[in-house]
Amino acid sequence: MKTYMAKAESVERKWYVVDAAGVPMGRLASRVASVLRGKNKPTYTPNVDTGDFVIVINTDKAVLTGKKLENKFYRYHTGYIGGLKEISYKKMMAEKSDLAVYEAVKGMLPKNSLGRAMLKKLKVYKGAEHNHAAQKPEELKVD
Repeated sequence: MKTYMAKAESVERKWYVVDAAGVPMGRLASRVASVLRGKNKPTYTPNVDTGDFVIVINTDKAVLTGKKLENKFYRYHTGYIGGLKEISYKKMMAEKSDLAVYEAVKGMLPKNSLGRAMLKKLKVYKGAEHNHAAQKPEELKVD
């Protein structure tokens, strides 16, 4: 029996839209990362980007379970000495919820050039409107 290996140029990509309202962020991010990688397709190949495009809307209505709003921090470094910055997720979800979801999905993708290519297929929006209606995205349910 032969093993199927997908070619990068022969991949058909679909567009999906995910409504993040009322969905736990980790559950949302893991489902979106799986679709970006292409694991929902029978033609999945680990070393080829076979994933689809994903649009995430209503990120300001996504939820964090437990005490993560108070206890969890988003940390980054500016590159200067003593430049470690941290923002609580309570503030981040209020002001930059799209960045919070983007970073959650980014952490679940491979840390290489293939993962960076997959991340370019992710579109994240705070509100319910997006400008990808011409692509006719299908709705994707998050369990």
